[in-house]
Amino acid sequence: MLTLLACALAAAPAAALAQGRPSTPDMTCRQARGVLAAQGAAVLGTGGYTYDRFVRDRSFCEPTQVTQNAFVPTRDSPQCLVGYRCIEPGRDWFGDDE
Repeated sequence: MLTLLACALAAAPAAALAQGRPSTPDMTCRQARGVLAAQGAAVLGTGGYTYDRFVRDRSFCEPTQVTQNAFVPTRDSPQCLVGYRCIEPGRDWFGDDE
């Protein structure tokens, strides 16, 4: 009985890690957009060990940040315009994407 309990407790962290973050390659483009529409901002996996924070609009960015179009791979599109990334504008930024 004690061994069974130890195995169950050891498996719990692994189960939590398996849930992870939503992965865009497993979703359709519409589903990925829907996550941002519902939540406003989310950290999404974009394949393998890569991920980023994406937002629905600039209201989810820091006051000094602007938005930049964010394209991610999805099940039905290699470059789905999922929403935006928040970035700090630099000297080379021209404001095309805000």
